[in-house]
Amino acid sequence: MNPTLTPSSSARPDIRPVRHLTPRPPAPDPPGAPAWPTWGQRVLPTPLRGLLTDLGLWQDPTPLPPSQHLHQVLATLHHYGWCKSLDYSPTGRMCIRGAQNLLEKTGHVTPAGRARAAQHMQSILARTGITMPFFAWNDLPDQQFPAVQQLLTRAADLAHQNGE
Repeated sequence: MNPTLTPSSSARPDIRPVRHLTPRPPAPDPPGAPAWPTWGQRVLPTPLRGLLTDLGLWQDPTPLPPSQHLHQVLATLHHYGWCKSLDYSPTGRMCIRGAQNLLEKTGHVTPAGRARAAQHMQSILARTGITMPFFAWNDLPDQQFPAVQQLLTRAADLAHQNGE
């Protein structure tokens, strides 16, 4: 006289599929500003530097993904100073595009990574209703550095969210 041990319908556990969310890895520490380009980085054309690299006589830094590139642009602007209307001012300050030029010239970003970073900046500007290129926005007469910082930080966050 053993009663069968079947649970009643009300005692049945609620079984739902478990969604495993893969946590996004935290963003690595932002890179610092690079040193001013050496004589060789300024004078030697990129193809020649590529040949020297192949021969083991030159070593470019590892190019950064767009999210880290944008953080490095901000670090570069903090280190050398920010300006508008010129890629490089006579005193060594830079605009966003000037900092990107420096980082690309010294091998810290590839042209493709730089283009993706620019797309992220344009996306952030478009969200606020601004349709002009980021370098024209940088040069607006009433532009201030805190707005530039915010643009670069938000674009870096967007790039990181997209896995770049």
